[in-house]
Amino acid sequence: MSKFVEKFNNEQELETFLATPSEALIGMMKNLDGDIMILGVAGKMGVTMGQVAVNAIKAAGVDKKVYGVARFSDADSRKKLEDSGVITIACDLLDREALAKLPEVKNIVFMAGRKFGTDGSEELTWMMNVVVPANVADRFKNSRITVFSTGCVYPLVPLSEIGCTEKVKPLPVGEYSQSCLGRERVFEYAAKNNGTEILLFRLNYAIDLRYGVLHDIAQAVWHGEEVNNTVGYFNAIWQGDANQIALLSLLEASAPAAYLNVTGPETLSVESVAKEFGRIFGKEVKFKCAVPGELNFLSDASKMTGLYGNPSIPMSQMIRWQAQWIMEGGKSLNKPTHYEVNTGKF
Repeated sequence: MSKFVEKFNNEQELETFLATPSEALIGMMKNLDGDIMILGVAGKMGVTMGQVAVNAIKAAGVDKKVYGVARFSDADSRKKLEDSGVITIACDLLDREALAKLPEVKNIVFMAGRKFGTDGSEELTWMMNVVVPANVADRFKNSRITVFSTGCVYPLVPLSEIGCTEKVKPLPVGEYSQSCLGRERVFEYAAKNNGTEILLFRLNYAIDLRYGVLHDIAQAVWHGEEVNNTVGYFNAIWQGDANQIALLSLLEASAPAAYLNVTGPETLSVESVAKEFGRIFGKEVKFKCAVPGELNFLSDASKMTGLYGNPSIPMSQMIRWQAQWIMEGGKSLNKPTHYEVNTGKF
């Protein structure tokens, strides 16, 4: 994946870039045994993950299928996947009979889950984040599974402490984070009792110019709104890097389950990032709090960088791309990350 793109003129250019495989991913596809299935493929990250998987397989010159499974309430996402070569299957993962009809596949990326809207409908969040994983773990006992999780399972930490490593004991705040730990526990059980190879993929936060922490901060600055600095610091990673690491991490799945923090190596200050956007935009920056909040979700990605090196896209590049995207009226998915929430209420 080349870093040297000045800007993206439209969504097609952005998605093409996100779907460009690295040499590492192409090499991995040459040696990976079995096909790939992405469960929950229609979400913000899944479409380009399906596309980059297909492109890596083509570049590797191997015969391998990529299946994409979701309810597909958005016909456009399904068409994009099918046009790229992903075999799509409509399935409600809460329906065990429908799940049983899915093909047997060796490699699974599990992306299904629920975050936003949790507050007030907690029961649905628990069903999606705990019952669905139980269904999937039972159905795919003989697969290796990369399971999308979150750094929100860790305790909140002040900037004075290093971000949480994979060895830090989970201490989730709020029902969303608790349900994510529930998801992990279900898959840990599958690894321990069924021998299913599991990799728990603890992500904070993926950056796509149409959504993400940078998008939220930049939008506030651009529109002259207060930047919410209730949470003062964050980690983030380019979505293209996160997707490729998710596929690469299939080879790290094990029984007992393995764990991997996935984020950028930098710890970013909300205020510093906002001020940089203000400089680029030529706009005054206002903050909600006189002093930034002290407790943050911060992860140490040393294990990830040891396995795969630093992400291909540094934060400075992402900030420039994001600013250009906002200034030129690039599309927004209108899905705030709520990076400023540290109470667990989404």
